[in-house]
Amino acid sequence: MTAGTGTGTGTGTGTGTGTGPVPVPVPGPSGPPARDTRPGRPADGAFAAAVGNLLRSAPLVVQPRMGFDDPREMRRGLAAVRRARAAAVGTVTLDSYTRVKDYASVARAAAAGTPLNGYPLVTHGPDVTRAVTDGIRGPRFPVQVRHGSPLPDDIFAAMAAAGLDATEGGPVSYCLPYSRVPLAVATESWARSCERFAELREHGFEPHLESFGGCMMGQMCPPGLLVALTLLEGMFFRSHGLRSISLSFSQQTDPEQDAEGLAALRALAGEFLPDVDWHVVLYTYMGKFPRTRHGALALLRDAAELAVRTGAERLIVKTAAEAWRIPTVEENVEALEFAAAAAEDAAGREHPPVPDTGIAAEARLLVEAVLDLHPDVGRAMVRAFARGYLDVPYCLHADNRGRARSYIDSGGRLRWASTGSMPIGAVAGGGTRRDVTSSELLDALSHVERAYDRLPAGTGPDRPAVG
Repeated sequence: MTAGTGTGTGTGTGTGTGTGPVPVPVPGPSGPPARDTRPGRPADGAFAAAVGNLLRSAPLVVQPRMGFDDPREMRRGLAAVRRARAAAVGTVTLDSYTRVKDYASVARAAAAGTPLNGYPLVTHGPDVTRAVTDGIRGPRFPVQVRHGSPLPDDIFAAMAAAGLDATEGGPVSYCLPYSRVPLAVATESWARSCERFAELREHGFEPHLESFGGCMMGQMCPPGLLVALTLLEGMFFRSHGLRSISLSFSQQTDPEQDAEGLAALRALAGEFLPDVDWHVVLYTYMGKFPRTRHGALALLRDAAELAVRTGAERLIVKTAAEAWRIPTVEENVEALEFAAAAAEDAAGREHPPVPDTGIAAEARLLVEAVLDLHPDVGRAMVRAFARGYLDVPYCLHADNRGRARSYIDSGGRLRWASTGSMPIGAVAGGGTRRDVTSSELLDALSHVERAYDRLPAGTGPDRPAVG
């Protein structure tokens, strides 16, 4: 991790873990209550600086994807994560209505007592959110907002008003997989949001933004394209004023290929983002998760080992309940502690060298081809998708060309079946084309789930001891 640049100067001690009463406003009938959009009080340390603090005493920082609509439960969850036997950071994941600006549905759900699948940050307003995090968030326990919105203006304004300085997403990664919003419109919204987020520096914050580009579609996207997308989103963030970012990569189908992808990401980030503070975040597999407890834990263990082997600073954790339902606070804490223990174990072992089969070369070709299209990175990405220079396999968004295809080979590696118009044929199989049938695709989507569920139930420790 490059040197932290946090400038927070708040006076709170960040030592509380209480779950006392939190005021909950009643949403209006047609949208959120009036909001104070002025920046809130800075925290005791910026997100990246806090991650750096944690890494001084642990090989890996772990993080849940947790979010609850009830502010009291959200506060209880954050407090429990802070108390976990792990170097952990907190998460406030937003609900799906807020992601698409459907605040009327948030209000109706509140009036009917219908639970949401996340925290309605915009509707609750800054006072409630500050009460949720006050006394919990601090220099060794930062909190990140996770949201999934292609048009995040309201979310960024609500974060700033509540004094929150870290979030994630991106103009491509939160548009193409999750919405029908035109890519050019999403890019404009993200540009405005980044610039306003960067202004927090004037108020004592060092805002942090994580690209979700390395997790595009969750699976079946070969690693060279993932590396290129997260680098391009990182460059987009920098061009709009951000100086503290993280770059993502998702665990996929083959650990050796994943290790190479992560090594490529680190090497290219050093070249393309030399003047910003960045670190790497690995996501535990984002596709169909194992349905057995032992399979889910084995996959999580492998993710933690991969992160340590490749020097990733942070791991987004999934739970053993992932295939069935939204996990509880307790299940999230269990997964965090399991991953932390697996990371400690992996840190004490020697690891084989990382292979080089051309992933870095492929990613570099993609990044350079995009940057040649326009001096503005956002406009360059929009043009690249229009021309097919960037093309996400099996993504149905109207702005994705849809000519690229991928498959899993007999050894478990993700391969290009067709690269479409992407300028990588020379390093991705010489431009050869392979047909992928619908049944083969469906089989590939369950590849990881099946592989881990078929492991013997006694494979590896069920719950490694921590410390």
